[in-house]
Amino acid sequence: MQVCTVVGHIWSTKKEASLEGFKFMLVREGGTGGAFVAADLVGAGIGEEVLVVSGSTARCASKTRGDGSGEAPIDAAIVGIIDTAETGKQRKK
Repeated sequence: MQVCTVVGHIWSTKKEASLEGFKFMLVREGGTGGAFVAADLVGAGIGEEVLVVSGSTARCASKTRGDGSGEAPIDAAIVGIIDTAETGKQRKK
């Protein structure tokens, strides 16, 4: 899992049939990495910190969307919205 920040929406009116029903967001890892596209499975919004999975884990998580087969060409998926993160004595909201 990666901690990322949602930085934008992606709209795609024409796409592979198995991607129908997915919402796509642009996310950036750690606020400094390169941005990439992730399927949003939890309803995240711009500016929120999220948990992102990739590879076969993302495809497995995507079984709840699209045609339900888990065969959609998904490489990254947002699977959680971070409410609070705590490291050592610092707590981030």
